[in-house]
Amino acid sequence: MRIEHVGMYVKDLEAARDFFVKYLNGVSNDGYHNKTTDFRSYFISFEDGARLELMNKSKLSDPEKDSNRTGYAHIAFSVGSKEAVDELTERIRKAGYAILSGPRTTGDGYYESSVVAIEGNQIEITV
Repeated sequence: MRIEHVGMYVKDLEAARDFFVKYLNGVSNDGYHNKTTDFRSYFISFEDGARLELMNKSKLSDPEKDSNRTGYAHIAFSVGSKEAVDELTERIRKAGYAILSGPRTTGDGYYESSVVAIEGNQIEITV
């Protein structure tokens, strides 16, 4: 068994798609739009087969995302090396996104950084 995909609702569908394509080498499909419900989505595929479904519809609720809450905490992307973690983190920082931590080696041995990228959602970049 494997996880087929993860879905994420966003307010700005195109900006979210562009982030995952530009910084994390995702490949986007052409998108889907259900005109009856005004649901829209893009599937972003990554080289190892993982997929992320970015979704949008009218009247989304968007409460503040406290990092100390239940539910999904982050999405982690492995970029292959410490140098790649450093380089991507710096690219994202220069683009104006908030870096929460790192790059650093965590207490459990991961080399990672944590960024707030899409509408308050956290993304980990790790080896």
